[in-house]
Amino acid sequence: MGNKMATYNKYKSFLFFIKKYKVTELVPPQELKEVFSKFTGGGLYMSTEQLYQFLVEHQSEDNLTLSDSEKIVDKVLLLRRTHTESVCVDQSREREITLDDIFRFLLLDDFNGPLKNEVHHDMSAPLSHYFIYTGHNSYLTGNQLSSDCSEEPIIKALQRGVRVIELDLWPTSNKDDIKVVHGWTLTNPVSPIKCLESIKKYGFVASQYPVIITIEDHLTKELRPKFAEMATQIFGEMLYYPQPNCLSEFPSPESLKNRVIISTKPPKERFESNRIKDNSNYPVMDGSGDSSSDESSGKVSPDSTSEVEIKGANGRDRDEGETCASCECDKRLYQVCSPDYKSLITIHNKKLKGSLKDKLKTDGELRRLSWSETTLEKASESHGTDIIRFTQKNILRVYPRATRVKSSNFKPHIGWMYGAQMVAFNMQGLGKSLWLMQGMFRANGGCGYVKKPEILMQKLQCDNDFVPTRIMPVKKTLKVKIYMGHGWSLDFSPTHFDMFSPPDFYIKVRIVGMPADIAKKKTKVITDNWFPVWDEEFEFPLTVPEIALLQIQVKDKDQGKDDFAGQTCLPVSELKLGFRSVPLYNEKVNLLGEERNISS
Repeated sequence: MGNKMATYNKYKSFLFFIKKYKVTELVPPQELKEVFSKFTGGGLYMSTEQLYQFLVEHQSEDNLTLSDSEKIVDKVLLLRRTHTESVCVDQSREREITLDDIFRFLLLDDFNGPLKNEVHHDMSAPLSHYFIYTGHNSYLTGNQLSSDCSEEPIIKALQRGVRVIELDLWPTSNKDDIKVVHGWTLTNPVSPIKCLESIKKYGFVASQYPVIITIEDHLTKELRPKFAEMATQIFGEMLYYPQPNCLSEFPSPESLKNRVIISTKPPKERFESNRIKDNSNYPVMDGSGDSSSDESSGKVSPDSTSEVEIKGANGRDRDEGETCASCECDKRLYQVCSPDYKSLITIHNKKLKGSLKDKLKTDGELRRLSWSETTLEKASESHGTDIIRFTQKNILRVYPRATRVKSSNFKPHIGWMYGAQMVAFNMQGLGKSLWLMQGMFRANGGCGYVKKPEILMQKLQCDNDFVPTRIMPVKKTLKVKIYMGHGWSLDFSPTHFDMFSPPDFYIKVRIVGMPADIAKKKTKVITDNWFPVWDEEFEFPLTVPEIALLQIQVKDKDQGKDDFAGQTCLPVSELKLGFRSVPLYNEKVNLLGEERNISS
């Protein structure tokens, strides 16, 4: 790989001629040669100490020790021995490495990947301070109308690091049991026991941080205790029970490690007076058929007025958000329904009555609000600052609009830039939006929780203190230099991209983030080469780099539609400096062949 040996690929041209295309193997880029010379003092070999200096000073591997460098040398020497085309090395310099050695090492993304692998954000803040990897209708295997419901999509999502799983709970046809199904559709149900057992088994494979189950509750009052018993028996000590008093802030991810927490709309309740024998002034609501359809189906928008209305002694209407408005229980009333079920709910999904500004009030009980993508877009036009204030203390969940029946997704930044913690996605879907979602949650060691930037947590005095759509000063400039790509020839046949010649690769480079940071660029096309060398540099000024994503897509240039050849999406705030090997993924966001990388 490090030498200049050439190979030839043969292609038939119009069935009459055979044309040979010369393909040059990868060689170290000029900039690497210069850096190697700098750290070796112009020599041909690099010692362990010089390697350590290179990794710390140029690659910014600040936590590296000299002992770690020794282990890297062992890895480099192993690569040298397995590389059959390597030239002989002076035995007296057995522990010293050459330029070709370091080049081969830098192409290994498992040792030299672009991102930090460990959890490094502060995990002791309340849950509302984090973006959380969130699924929508997590049990669906395909489209929203006719696909099967299964525990398998839940397992796959948890293995990817998803932390929020949504279950829609419905009574069975005979009303004596519970099923998980997308209501009012042709989807086939799955047992809630299978779903809960899968969450228990796979919930903490990819991350130790809490799994949140958001429930769309269509159960009767008789079935809610049954679900509560089901959950407590399956999860045992894993299940988190909130404190009986109102919370002043949500618990932290650190305090909830390896715990499962429940979020749903509290059941409709029946209240009676302790002081007044004639309770006819108080309406009776038994909770039957309670529908939290604002959770995901889109049948009832978050702006609809389906709140629980409870008459107070003065005849004034009170809504759900006011039942514990000042964290003081109303001593005149007592609850008589589903205490076991309600005691499991840590994050209450509640919406207040009144204007949009009223619904975003931040005083009173902590809560979660569920909005469709459409509702958020409309609300942000006039109440953007109110939304950000709300998400500093409370939780906002944003889900796909109901017309996305093919399980497509929306642009996640419309939620993130207003502080929405739970941007709920159809993980079984396809498309560039899903690439962005999975790119964001490669941050912070892939633990599923990403600390929100300070700009979304600062105290906002006026409505125009911070407007995401407004142009702000540049905070950081990202410089990306794309050197080369390799590995396609190992995984594809010579005629996979073009019947009559090697592929013509080029790269689209894109920044996705705040509106002011969005940018698109691309490299030149390298024709007829399986080992393209672009050696092009791009600059991107960024106003909020903390939520900016670097999206890279490789394509093969054709006369018609260009062929897809790989993609990746990386959180800018997590990028490591120096020479890095970037693995590529397919359109389903599965890792491509181990050797198909680009170097930048």
